Amino acid sequence: MAEMSIKKKRPKNLDLTTIRLPLPGKVSILHRVSGAGLFLCLPVMLWLFSASLESPESYASFQSVAGMLPVKVILAGLLWAFVHHFCAGIRFLLLDMHIGIEKEAAGKSAAVVFAVSIPLTLILWGVLL
Repeated sequence: MAEMSIKKKRPKNLDLTTIRLPLPGKVSILHRVSGAGLFLCLPVMLWLFSASLESPESYASFQSVAGMLPVKVILAGLLWAFVHHFCAGIRFLLLDMHIGIEKEAAGKSAAVVFAVSIPLTLILWGVLL
């Protein structure tokens, strides 16, 4: 019982600007952020999709709004979030199956997520818009 009351003094680094995450850590955080962003934007995207299908006039107004630069940037961000979340999700499924869990392999698979998600986003952006 006496041993349980002894608190170990551990170093605490509360300055978030000095923390340097390895690439797999960055992929993990971006996977969570992209998933949360997609979840929060889903009602808006469904509403916009529904509004674009109501009539030819509503589709034309949707198209004119989607042509604005700030809206294009937001749509490009959502497209990247979807592609990154998809690619990172496949990586995490493989890690759950104990494939590539070694430190070196995990680093390489994290780099592959970025190497695939960014060009795939650009390809889809060119095809979709």
